[in-house]
Amino acid sequence: MSSKPPVQNDSDADMKVSRPLRSAVGLKSLTDSLPQAVAAMGPARAAKTLLAMNQKDGFDCMSCAWPDPPDRKTAEFCENGAKAVTWEAGLLTVPQDFWEANSVSSMRDRSEYWLGQRGRLVDPVYKPAGSDHYQPISWDNAFRIVARELNSLDSPDEAAFYTSGRTSNETAFQYQLFARAFGTNNLPDCSNMCHESTGLAMGETIGVGKCAVSYEDFAKSDLIIIMGQNPGTCHPRMLTALEEAKQAGASIVAVNPLPEAGLINFKNPQKPRGLVGKGTDLADQFLQIRLAGDMALMQAVAKRVFAAEAAAPGAVLDHAFLEASCQGLADYQAHIEDVDDAAVLAATGLRTAEIDELAARYLKADKVIVTWAMGLTQHKRAVPTIKEIINLLLLRGNIGKPGAGPSPIRGHSNVQGDRTMGIWEQMPPAFLDALEKEFDFNPPRENGVDAVQSIRAMRDGTLKVLFAMGGNLVGAISDTAVAEAALQKLKLSVQVSTKLNRSHAFVGEQALILPTMGRTEIDRQASGEQFVTVEDTVCAVHASHGKVEPVGPNLLSEMAIVSRLARAVLGSGHPIDWAGFEADYDTIREHIGRVCKGCEDYNTKVRRPGGFVLPHPPRDSRTFPTPSGKAIFTVSEIETVEVPEGRLLLQTVRAHDQFNTTMYTLNDRYRGVKKGRHVLFVNPDDLAGLGIADGSYVDIHSESPDGIDRVLRGQRIISYPTARGCVAAYFPEANVLVSLDATADGSNTPVSKSVVVRLEQAPVPAYAAVP
Repeated sequence: MSSKPPVQNDSDADMKVSRPLRSAVGLKSLTDSLPQAVAAMGPARAAKTLLAMNQKDGFDCMSCAWPDPPDRKTAEFCENGAKAVTWEAGLLTVPQDFWEANSVSSMRDRSEYWLGQRGRLVDPVYKPAGSDHYQPISWDNAFRIVARELNSLDSPDEAAFYTSGRTSNETAFQYQLFARAFGTNNLPDCSNMCHESTGLAMGETIGVGKCAVSYEDFAKSDLIIIMGQNPGTCHPRMLTALEEAKQAGASIVAVNPLPEAGLINFKNPQKPRGLVGKGTDLADQFLQIRLAGDMALMQAVAKRVFAAEAAAPGAVLDHAFLEASCQGLADYQAHIEDVDDAAVLAATGLRTAEIDELAARYLKADKVIVTWAMGLTQHKRAVPTIKEIINLLLLRGNIGKPGAGPSPIRGHSNVQGDRTMGIWEQMPPAFLDALEKEFDFNPPRENGVDAVQSIRAMRDGTLKVLFAMGGNLVGAISDTAVAEAALQKLKLSVQVSTKLNRSHAFVGEQALILPTMGRTEIDRQASGEQFVTVEDTVCAVHASHGKVEPVGPNLLSEMAIVSRLARAVLGSGHPIDWAGFEADYDTIREHIGRVCKGCEDYNTKVRRPGGFVLPHPPRDSRTFPTPSGKAIFTVSEIETVEVPEGRLLLQTVRAHDQFNTTMYTLNDRYRGVKKGRHVLFVNPDDLAGLGIADGSYVDIHSESPDGIDRVLRGQRIISYPTARGCVAAYFPEANVLVSLDATADGSNTPVSKSVVVRLEQAPVPAYAAVP
């Protein structure tokens, strides 16, 4: 199985590579983003959107789930937020003659970047069976086609309803309600591919699978440990919180295979010092860990904590908390005291002195936050790794007090809210019971398929219709070639989208693209202008109000699309008032308040300036909604990923000008890459050992247990200071190397951060050759 970069007009012929930066943001963040915004939207629309972003009476940024501070600045957005708004609210639209000029098969030879740059989708289009072209279609006919195909299925479980994190709480609730009224729990979502490991690990240990700190806790912390995370690119506003924490006296430790500019030095563009001065140094210690070594590191630090307690009994562990609120400590301690130091060093690639330094920082701090992202969640042993973080925090009572706790950072703006609203193939019985009571129907009780399982079901022919509410499933999921082939086996694929992506080129026998409004746009319905709500990474729920006119008159909101879908499929006589949901979003919020835990009196709470925070017992009261009512210590064996001689361990990463599978430009400023994406970042010592020169080209092959040779061809080598034995490549291009069957234990999340690969010399590819 192989993949080559798409033939496109955005080739790497003009790629330039320079040294990676050691500072993030600063003046360059303004000069890179604001002119783009003005050029795409015009001065008035640009000002109106940017100044409304993340404000209490404005709209929520769609580029990440970082929380808003209590006191908002006039410009409460980051560089990538500005680019996300430009991408959504720009005035360029896809013309109707595009569909005649570009066949579906020809779109497969285009890159994500090229497709996204065509502009906003403004009219529904349909690809009939036997045709290679989309063609314009009316909304009514589009819904009739979906209804016809869904109602002709032998079972509702032959359909799946995918959701991305861009969906609002109101839409998510209505969407899952429709799917369950139709008769299936097949509700895969983007969380299956990112923080599913987090939710499972935290749910099993402390009873809540969400962040246990607030925005304000960062500035109250003594020590912040940042693991597998690149905030400078993925959630740049976090750098402001880290700067505030540093100025308040916190120590910061970065644990990552790659040195990331945002964790070295931050030049805050809101301050003169950040525009023309030195900026703020953030990380006091950088642990350049080997991929998949994080669990071993946490156990090594815990071993030093137990040793310190033995040397000073009663002075290190939080005995009162441990006795009252935790279980399993004795077994955990016995296991940790037996941890082999040599195995730790082999797994982490670190020196003993580096681990000693981290342990000393942990022992000195009274309030510790450990924060992480996909660098931890997308490993085979991701779930036990996150459980080890919980173990370490529990030892000294670092949960349920100001300035302390576990802090997973969600990358998509409302993926956490989607789950609160019921977007999950495994919603617990209590939620389904509440749904049954509220709407007087019997929701299906058997678990549905997740994202990986849905691809397998398409491949095997047991899933025949896919309805995708946003997102880019083909681009985001692992094993790209398998996913592309699987979607083409569908009888019908439907995608609700704002812009084109490669999922629109790999479609079923029939395919529909339904264009939707963005968060920036004013949503007018029968009862007047509407607002929606979202939940950020710290469980804060707040309103989002569109501020500018939609880019096209034929656009529908996501709420309207789901409402009309339900009416078309379930019939006008269905007892649920789908039309009422579309006319007035307050109607569905009343139902949310009675069904979703913590959302009582929802309509009132979300109208408060800044919204409200969902309850979180471990954070709020040091109580743990586990079966035993206590936080649970777990025991896990260290497992090192075995990498044969001459092989490397791959991780996929995002470029700076990228949000998930969306590329704003082809640049990765902080890593020194301009006008190119087909690259591999490899340690210079590894290159020397492999006999591969910097700047040369290779094919990269993955070596998985299934024996299938997955290869990504024509990648340029960049000598880079990554951890020894590791290599980094861009997502989603490198997804082709990740087997669909390579998933994290328990969570079934694709294992994109520890893939054994080999590099083979290749000629300079035609797409990279300078004319």
